[in-house]
Amino acid sequence: MIKEKKEKMAKCKSCGTEVDIISKSVGFCRECIIKSNECDHVIAVRSNTRRRYGLPIFPPADGQRCGRCVNDCRIPDGERGYCGVRENISGKIQNVAGDEAFAIAYHDPLPTNCVASWVCPGGTGSGFPKYSYERGPEIGYKNLAVFYGACTFDCLFCQNWHYKELCRSSSSRLDAKKLASMVDAKTSCICFFGGDPTPFIDHSISTARHALANSNRILRICWESNGSMGVNYAKEIGLIALETGGCVKIDLKAWNENLHRILCGATNEWTLKNIELLSHMASSRKDVPLLIVSTPLIPGYIDEKEVSAIASFLADLDPDTPYSLLAFHPEYLMSDLPTTSKAQAQRCLKAAKDAGLRRVNIGNEWLLR
Repeated sequence: MIKEKKEKMAKCKSCGTEVDIISKSVGFCRECIIKSNECDHVIAVRSNTRRRYGLPIFPPADGQRCGRCVNDCRIPDGERGYCGVRENISGKIQNVAGDEAFAIAYHDPLPTNCVASWVCPGGTGSGFPKYSYERGPEIGYKNLAVFYGACTFDCLFCQNWHYKELCRSSSSRLDAKKLASMVDAKTSCICFFGGDPTPFIDHSISTARHALANSNRILRICWESNGSMGVNYAKEIGLIALETGGCVKIDLKAWNENLHRILCGATNEWTLKNIELLSHMASSRKDVPLLIVSTPLIPGYIDEKEVSAIASFLADLDPDTPYSLLAFHPEYLMSDLPTTSKAQAQRCLKAAKDAGLRRVNIGNEWLLR
């Protein structure tokens, strides 16, 4: 049995209980958050950083409805939504970058450090020869990675928080056709991530369609997202991924609603609905999984109880749903936390399997302490 190193004790601002791990940006223990949705301290912390980047502190509630994501912003004329890139211009909600997107794109050699690489065609050869060029990992091929500079959540632990800098740079604007032209003979997949693709979901779909129209060979299209987009968008990207041998990777940060709101600044309601939808769609293609779900194992907050609840939900949908438990690296406003311990990872792995899932993986193992 792996012994877990004890951290310096910290005191919860609510109950006063001393626990092993509490982040200063949260200030409360997991149990108090779950019971009472303690949030005033977190709102203050999150507000400071959002102001720094010119982002609304809360989703606006008095104006034209955007309808793009779970935040359901009602944006006043001349102002922007919670993501910072959807704007009300004379009563019409538009993308502030027009037909372009704030994004950067680059090629990654396969297999990549992708949350799905342990089950996808690019990392394993699954679906060969229809969806993969090789019987094993596609060595010699590459992925076109598209990183979007916006997000519908505001996670305190964001691993890619620098996405907020992209919308300040005019050099980071990409046209869908130009982006699609980056696909060459050795590009076997495209992955849209960020930030999150949701604020620019139309741009990602347009890019995918342009790339596919110019290709008569294997070209898998994938999305990696928090799953907060409207169900119509979830269905559309699911169909594109399904047809091309790609996948939709949903990062379900937490099961408990209060905990999710504190850590991510938004509800997980639409994420759960979209997982249900994509799981149903995945039943038509069993050889290559369409849906892959992941959860970051945040010390002190995302423990085996959270993982067990998520895994039970997934197992009820399909016990063969690939589920990746991601080792946490301290970043952004939760940089005061340690990395995930081996003991925590093993407890969560056991909890996921005990809940009925048959395909569970520990990701970023090199981060475990």
